[in-house]
Amino acid sequence: MSLDDALAEAMDTIPECVAAGYVDMTSGMLLGVNTLDSHPQEVLDMVAAATADMFQGPTVIEIEEAFKKSRGNDASDHHYFQEFLVFSDNLIHVFMRSKIYPEHVICFVTRKSANVGMVLAKSRMAVDKVTDAV
Repeated sequence: MSLDDALAEAMDTIPECVAAGYVDMTSGMLLGVNTLDSHPQEVLDMVAAATADMFQGPTVIEIEEAFKKSRGNDASDHHYFQEFLVFSDNLIHVFMRSKIYPEHVICFVTRKSANVGMVLAKSRMAVDKVTDAV
């Protein structure tokens, strides 16, 4: 299954999902995207860059390094921040780091009227299948 097909299939299972994307934070590229509405490429590129900032911005890296140091895991490449849930005026944005590829993030966007618990549960259920398509 292609990545775009996997994203589309995931969108069908997540309540009120209007968009899904797959970001490679190493390159800063959006590797796959599926949306109900069309968006200019420059907006999609900004989403990929913002996702990378959220997970790997300088302050986030400092926080993770401090956690590692305090726990005696200085040499570990483990990331403490795995998921972000962002509420905007009209939407819920779920950002989830891939378990297999820790430098990849899957993003699902739903209408704000969706049940947050169901959105999070269904998003978590979709991550592995989307990642398998990479």
